[in-house]
Amino acid sequence: MKRIIHWLIKAVTAFDWPLLALLVLMAILGMTVMHSAVGGTDWRFADQLRNFLLAFLCMWIAAMMPPPLLMRLAPYFYVIGVVLLLGVEFFGETSKGATRWLDLGLVRIQPSEMLKIAVPLMLAWYFHRNQGRLRVLDFFVAGVLLALPFSLIVLQPDLGTALLVFVSGFCVIYFGGLSFKLLVPIALAIVLGLGTLVYYETDICQPGVDWVVLHEYQKYRVCTLLDPSSDPLGKGFHTIQSMIAVGSGGVYGKGYMMGTQTHLDFIPERTTDFIFAVYAEEFGLYGGIMLLVLYGLLIVRGLSIAARAHTQFGRLLAGSMSMMFFVYVFVNVGMVTGILPVVGVPLPFMSYGGTALLTLGIACGILMSISRYRPVRS
Repeated sequence: MKRIIHWLIKAVTAFDWPLLALLVLMAILGMTVMHSAVGGTDWRFADQLRNFLLAFLCMWIAAMMPPPLLMRLAPYFYVIGVVLLLGVEFFGETSKGATRWLDLGLVRIQPSEMLKIAVPLMLAWYFHRNQGRLRVLDFFVAGVLLALPFSLIVLQPDLGTALLVFVSGFCVIYFGGLSFKLLVPIALAIVLGLGTLVYYETDICQPGVDWVVLHEYQKYRVCTLLDPSSDPLGKGFHTIQSMIAVGSGGVYGKGYMMGTQTHLDFIPERTTDFIFAVYAEEFGLYGGIMLLVLYGLLIVRGLSIAARAHTQFGRLLAGSMSMMFFVYVFVNVGMVTGILPVVGVPLPFMSYGGTALLTLGIACGILMSISRYRPVRS
């Protein structure tokens, strides 16, 4: 009986209650919006409810694992993830022009999702081991550890997931001690590149122009972002319809289950990547601000956990997980509102899908593990 009570106490204290309260609130809101997006309680609604339950179970398991155990497992997770990515490259299944899945017989997995967690785990482990004696070579090695999975995911191609893996890993490198001065030339190059892209849009968006570094469909996504009206019934359809839905919501929204763009099937992928358009149409500007505030509180809580972490590993990992949430929200809302190209990044705890929810749940569980960890003082 004592063991059962001890186990129950340990299970309850595994949670970070402010973070858990935010997640429960977002789960309720996510299921509410999903109910409207699917027009009732069909199989997608039931599947999403199951996905949330699995995500919360994975979150609890991750929260029960102390950071020292996560640190010991980090290299193994990374190596397994990279091996699975190589397996996708040679033996993966192709669907809709992309090779992202690997059939292992009993299960069919998307290894790139695993790397969103495995890469920051590995880099946090690496910087923790070398804290206090970092050299330029250490940052170069960290860059290689990040570049390898990033390149393999880009080759699939899956630019959205590659972007999230890159950001989660780069944040560890930056928080680990990378000088801000080194980022200034990169930022200037990005600004110069964007300026050139906008200025020469008419010339470089012609059908015969090869961008070399991007696939043809990625090129057209960028070009239709700059001018959606150039292909209103094709590549620009997603952006145009989502912008109409967001704008038509106005300040107060049209009301729950009353979105015309949503329920007349004008919004493509309304249960997945473009669910924010459904939400904005029905709840308006005020609803959108409320949702962004919830995400902001989630990110602030994660950064607070990072600031109070007792180890370098915990600080770097918690900071990376928090910034990953920020990139999820920024990219998804940006592409729905027409300020970023469509790259297939879901909205956390809102978009339909089991794999992304499991990843987010594990990330939140890691934050909780770091939050409750108290090292034994000798």
